[in-house]
Amino acid sequence: MNYAVLLVCSTQAQADHLASILASYGIEVLKIDGFFDIQRAKGMVYICEGQLSAGFVWPEASLSIITEAEIFGKKRAGKIRRKHQVRSELLTFEDLNIGDLVVHDEHGIGRYEGLSTLKLNGTSNDFLLIVYKDGDKLYLPVERMGMAQKYMGVDGIEPVLDKMGGASWGKVREKVKKSVEKIAGELLKLYAERRVKEGFAFKISDSDFHEFEAGFQYEETPDQLKAIDDVLYDMAQPEPMDRLVCGDVGYGKTEVALRASFAVVNNNKQAAILVPTTVLAEQHYETFSSRYENYPVKVSCLSRFRSIKEQQTIVEGLKTGEIDIVIGTHRLLQKDISFKDLGLIVLDEEQRFGVKHKEKLKKLRSSVDVLALTATPIPRTLHLSLMGIRDISIISTPPEQRHPIITYISEFDESIIIEALRKELKRNGQIFFVHNNINTIKKTASHLKTLVPEIRVAMAHGRMNEDELEQVMFRFMNKEIDLLVCTTIIESGLDVPAANTIIVNRADRFGLAQIYQLRGRVGRAGEQAYAYLFIPNESVLTKDAQKRLKVLMEHSDLGSGFQIAMSDLKIRGGGTILGASQSGHIAAVGYDMFLKLMEDAVSHIKGEPAIEHLSPEINISLSAFISEDYIPDISQRLTTYRRLSKMNTLKEIASFKSELIDRFGPLTDETANLLLKIMLRVLAVNAGVKRLDITENKLLLYFSESHQKNPFGIVDMIVSEKERFEFTTDHVLKVKLIDQKKAGSVLAQTKNILKEITQRVNN
Repeated sequence: MNYAVLLVCSTQAQADHLASILASYGIEVLKIDGFFDIQRAKGMVYICEGQLSAGFVWPEASLSIITEAEIFGKKRAGKIRRKHQVRSELLTFEDLNIGDLVVHDEHGIGRYEGLSTLKLNGTSNDFLLIVYKDGDKLYLPVERMGMAQKYMGVDGIEPVLDKMGGASWGKVREKVKKSVEKIAGELLKLYAERRVKEGFAFKISDSDFHEFEAGFQYEETPDQLKAIDDVLYDMAQPEPMDRLVCGDVGYGKTEVALRASFAVVNNNKQAAILVPTTVLAEQHYETFSSRYENYPVKVSCLSRFRSIKEQQTIVEGLKTGEIDIVIGTHRLLQKDISFKDLGLIVLDEEQRFGVKHKEKLKKLRSSVDVLALTATPIPRTLHLSLMGIRDISIISTPPEQRHPIITYISEFDESIIIEALRKELKRNGQIFFVHNNINTIKKTASHLKTLVPEIRVAMAHGRMNEDELEQVMFRFMNKEIDLLVCTTIIESGLDVPAANTIIVNRADRFGLAQIYQLRGRVGRAGEQAYAYLFIPNESVLTKDAQKRLKVLMEHSDLGSGFQIAMSDLKIRGGGTILGASQSGHIAAVGYDMFLKLMEDAVSHIKGEPAIEHLSPEINISLSAFISEDYIPDISQRLTTYRRLSKMNTLKEIASFKSELIDRFGPLTDETANLLLKIMLRVLAVNAGVKRLDITENKLLLYFSESHQKNPFGIVDMIVSEKERFEFTTDHVLKVKLIDQKKAGSVLAQTKNILKEITQRVNN
């Protein structure tokens, strides 16, 4: 080597870590304080603390400089996270269709009748037309469409339209609000212990954690990274974590659990991974053992596959702290199990555990960090998460190479079965055949064997003894069986990469989330997967069954588990929360408004002022809309309007402008004006302005003091230019604008004034 080498690390800990790695290869490293300490002896390796964006070679100085990022890979930027309102982020309903019911914050339940372009005072703008009782019409500006949400109530209960400006909506809201306050009090009481009780604030070492991350063989999806960040952020807080991670089968929830457990072990605590089945426990044990192979971490699996003596050793190891991570079924909740220092419980498919097990978990929850993983949360769990009582992260981005599962629904047809089985055998794959009737499952298996004699068939159901059942599962996983005829016993988390076809008999008898879980058993290895759902003649299907199957076909895209759960919530209702049915209240105001009232009630009880969302009214003499010529498809226009109405930073608007130009070509004047209007709305929100009017040579700003930290901050600005600024008694700031003929100049002045006000009222 003709060059000296300088390694630059961002922290001293990382420098020490890298030096120890190189020492194990017999490479001697000299630690120095800075660049000028280098002697530049040929072949010498130096290491120091510092910040460089990239390494480089300096031939004149015979020096090569390498950064830690070039050795370990780029580190994710740490995020400064704010507590967010879960509801507003999650309830992104599908596009509105004409005839759909909507809920307006002020006017209540109306019916959406499409987009209308109206010309007022010489300018044209788009409005959402909402019709109320007695034919009253509300034209809602598209940039304020955030004030209305698609109505989502309870199936079977049809609400009546409210009278626009009438008293009925206010009375209903008040009634629901009182009921919600009572529930909120009980819920907060239920969860107060967890919040108040002192948990453990985990310290997460960047350098060690980064090396463990590198052991993940796939590229993380953005959703997965966010879920990991959410979990690690929660774990670093002093109160115990209770987070639900919702993501489809095979979307990387296990990796979230692996990284959480690494943080736990690094803090000299123990982690327990609870799974619903013994076979799944063994699969997780293999995954965890493989990832921790090069670390001094003891991973054990407590299942019936272990001898009595092995089980006793594991139980003792948990008490003494010799075992760091244990994976097991509800066996981990039995009386003989105790931990030396338990820091984390991971619950895989929490809804599969019984009532007694959940009671035991409830006691542990108040002091230990809890991470629940699920593909489709049950309505009650989802309800609690949406109300902000439980934290939730959603992984909806599919891994690379993952294809949507092609789903067919038909009446029972032997020719379809034969074709499906032979097609899968031809590509050396495996098949699940779900027949959820133990009395006739043997007969069904025999019949399938007669249809395709060359296929290797086995059965799996709950009446088999556990040893026999587990042996069948292992034989299937080891590809000794082609076709597994089974009950819903397979719905939890089994990972069989070669199984890429599933046939579900009498799919109408299953719940929505259950079918979704079953369908998720296939298509996990990059192969195209197929699901065949057999149902009786459509005329004998129940209404609920028809709705479930319709939803399933609508949400065939990858990552639809959360939408499926939301639809299940609608079909089944919010579930009974704390013994009091909320169906009537949800139906009366819609799910979104119910959650909003719940949020307000929780804030009120906590003593936190509930501040209404600010949706400023922007009145400027410019035509601002998206024409049919620019975006012909109405649903795309509506989606564009919705996205714009939710934007709250100028950076988002700039990025969206580039996207529009890329997709639809140069902006029309009206579309450019709309973006300007949205920009003013964002700036107005930041400045605490509830209404902005630009008339002739004046700018009028109507303030909302509750949205300003320091409302008196603008006094100095007004006093400094009395001839330009005038503040009226009804909290309106009048500003004289210069050269009003040039629209660009007027908007630039308005923008600068809003920015200055923002700085003054928020300091």
